[in-house]
This record gives sequence, C-alpha cells and structure tokens, in this order.
Amino acid sequence: MTLNVHWPRTLASRLSLIFLIGLILAQALSFGAQYYERYESAKNTMLGNLQTDVSTSIAILDRLPAEERPAWLTRLARKNYGYLLSEGDPGTPIDARDVPVAVTSITEAIGARYPLTFTDIPGPRQHFQGHLRLSDGSPLTIDVRPAMAPLSPWLPGVLLGQLALMIACTWLAVRIAIRPLTRLANAVETLDPNAHPIKLDESGPNEVVYAARAFNTMQARIAAYLKERMQLLAAISHDLQTPITRMKLRAEFMDDCAEKEKLCNDLSEMEHLVREGVAYARSVHGATEESRRTNMDSFLESLVFDYQDMGKQVQLTGHSAAVIDTRPHALRRVLVNLTDNALKFAGAAEVQVAADNASLRISVLDRGPGIAEAELAQVLQPFYRVENSRNRDTGGTGLGLAIAQQLAMALGGTLTLSNREGGGLCAELVLPINQ
Repeated sequence: MTLNVHWPRTLASRLSLIFLIGLILAQALSFGAQYYERYESAKNTMLGNLQTDVSTSIAILDRLPAEERPAWLTRLARKNYGYLLSEGDPGTPIDARDVPVAVTSITEAIGARYPLTFTDIPGPRQHFQGHLRLSDGSPLTIDVRPAMAPLSPWLPGVLLGQLALMIACTWLAVRIAIRPLTRLANAVETLDPNAHPIKLDESGPNEVVYAARAFNTMQARIAAYLKERMQLLAAISHDLQTPITRMKLRAEFMDDCAEKEKLCNDLSEMEHLVREGVAYARSVHGATEESRRTNMDSFLESLVFDYQDMGKQVQLTGHSAAVIDTRPHALRRVLVNLTDNALKFAGAAEVQVAADNASLRISVLDRGPGIAEAELAQVLQPFYRVENSRNRDTGGTGLGLAIAQQLAMALGGTLTLSNREGGGLCAELVLPINQ
C-alpha cells in the first residue's frame, strides 16, 4: 500500500502548514529540553535528599530499642522507598553492569558503616531492596520502588493553550501575508481598461506598497495606450470620410456605365466601413456616458416597437420588472447591433428577457444559419467575418458584434454567443442588477 502525500495547492495552506510544522517542532524541542532539565534537576534533588534521609533514618532505627522500631517505620517511609524489619523479599543480585543510580546514592550515604547487599525484585515495575544489619544484629531492608517525576496536572492544559495560540498566530500571519495578494489578484481579474480604473490601496508594508504602485502604474499605462490607439483609429476613420465624399461627388459627374456603378458601390462600402470604425473607436469609451435608472421592460418595449413600426419582424417575450442603473444609449446600441445582425441573416428576431436577484439576462434569438462552434469566440473580434455568410456582399464590416462586445464590457456585463437547437443563433447579454 502506497501513501500518496499531496502538497497543498493554495499559498495560504502551504504557508499555514510550514508555519505550523515549524512552530510545533520548535515547541516540541523547547518542551523536550525543559523536561529533560527538569528531570535532571528533580533527580539530583531526589538523590541528594535520599542520601540525607536514608542515613538519618538508619541512625534513628539503630539507636531505638527493638520494640519501638516498628512504630517508626511509617514515620520514616517515603513515597518511593520505605523500611522493613526483615530479610526482605527473595530476589536476584543486581547486575553490576546495570546498577540503578539510587543504589550508588544509598551506598555513598551508609555503605561505610553498614555493609550492604542489593537484590532485584522481579515484577512489572522496577523494584530493588538493600539489605543490612543494625548494630544489635537485627536485619533491616531498604525497600526502593523508583518512579519518574510526575507531570504537573496543569501542564497538558498549558500545552493545549500554546497549541491554540500557535494556530491563531499562524492564521493571523497567513492572512496578513495573503490579503495583499488576494486584493492584487482580484484587481487583475477585474481589470477593464474600458471602465474607470480603480486604484489599489497603496498602504501597508513596503513590499505591498511597491506592488500596488506598480499595478496602478501598469493600469494607467494600459488605459492610456488603449485610448491613444482608439483615438488614432477614430481620427483616421474620420479623416477618410472627406476624400471619400469628394470621390463620390466626382463619380457622380462620370458618364453612366458599369464602371461608374462599381466605383460608387466601392465608395459606399468604404464609407460604411469608415463609419463603423468610428463607431467602434467610440464604443471603447462607452463608460463615459452617465448612468441612469432605467425600467428595462419599458426600455425593451420601446426598442421592439421601433422595429415593428418599420415593418420588421421583431418580438418581445418575457418580463423582468427590473429597474437598474445603466447607460441607456450604450445599451440600446448593443441591442440594436444584435437585432440588426439577426434580421440581416434570419429576417426575424426574438428578444427574450429574464431576471433574478443578481443579474438581468437579455437574449436576441434568430433562426438563421448560425455560426460554427469554432468561430463563436472569434466573431466578437474586430473585422472578423464568417466567410460562408457574413461577407462584403452583405455589407458586413466585421465590427457590429465587436462594438456590441465592447459596449457590453463598458456596461459591466458579458456578451456570449451560442447556437440554438434546431438552427439559429442566441446572443445573450448579462447585466448586473444594482437595486
């Protein structure tokens, strides 16, 4: 049987494990050293007392009349040793290679005046006896039962308290060490250059301050870089409109022919592409629009009625009863792009709405050709077209869904595409509800 030990996956658990093992080992070593020192001190004190007590007790018993000695045995008895007025219990001579320390102490105390012999008494507990004769020839046995110094009754409670204190200190230390990393990870996960940047708190230990400053600087640089690129795209797209307009005017003065019609079509396509480029550049800054409290049922009904007034086949299903803080112009542009996309490739669209306690879900459904599963994520990228359906003949620029994606992010929501069972596409917009 093989025991597989897995290293913890989270940094908090790893630090906790290292701290706990280190502290417990250090505490065990400290306790072992203290216990050994206490044991040696208690042993030396006990042996010193043993020498004094045995020599005194033997002197008292030797001077007492024989008939008074039994009454003194209980007075002279101690917890680990006592005295017997007899030859003692049968035993075996103590091995000279394994002589207890107490034997040496007793011999040093009275061995010069009273010849001693020691025997080992068999039994589960260590037990030996020292045999001698008093001055009148009476036998006397020193009955010794060595025992370890007992632990204090309060010591286990102190050890448990120390263990609890170590666990609490470990938890506090790990929390203090992990909290800045957690904040940094959350900030990186929610980093959105399109939204207003939220700076990390630049307080705490030096290492935390340096990391927070570096992240805030990186966030500002990313936002500035993106803004610069979008401004460049908007400027180029805007400036292209003037020469395109001049070219269209000049084409109008040309004689009617097939080449003129082709040229006008190309110029119209270029003009449409430029306008979409400007719209995409502006969509990146959708977060600059002021938020308003919006009744979503009324908002969606107005959107659908506008399409129906134009003779478009757009239906609204579902009811949310949600009133949320949102940017209505940006939200309308998202839904218009999704609905126009459905009408272009399916001829009809269905808008579904549903809400729960945390989010509002708006789905735009169609029964068009759909999109290959491998391309569902790619079609949200700028200037990407699905070759089999969304080509230049349809007037598509590859920016409609990209604009919707950018505005959805600016609104704090998410836009996902999926194919429907039975054919068609589902574009689902999920917005947070802040009531």
